[in-house]
Amino acid sequence: QGTLVESGGGSVQAGGSLRLSCVVSGYTYSPTCMGWVRQAPGKERETVASIRTMKTYYADSVKGRFTISRNNAKDTVYLEMNSLMTEDTAMYYCTAIRPGRTCYGSVPTEFQYWGKGTKVTVYS
Repeated sequence: QGTLVESGGGSVQAGGSLRLSCVVSGYTYSPTCMGWVRQAPGKERETVASIRTMKTYYADSVKGRFTISRNNAKDTVYLEMNSLMTEDTAMYYCTAIRPGRTCYGSVPTEFQYWGKGTKVTVYS
């Protein structure tokens, strides 16, 4: 069983930026469909972005502000977050779908593999 390890969370003023990283390791077959899911206190989990071969998905709430990317040589997935708003405050989880499974990349329950999360706090 592999691992997903996130980093890059922190506290930032509204309007600022953060870049989250997720290192993928230990999988026999590296997952091809990866995502970032967030959960704010008292709220449902939300897939904010996902990436698979030639395709990306973004939640409406982050379109134009967040960018997901992947460096296969480094086995790392990134989430660049700009123009952060207080409502972006949440725990952000790196997620992946088991290879061979259909990937839509928009629903949190699709993802079988989860990291432990990194906390993002945006203050006004």
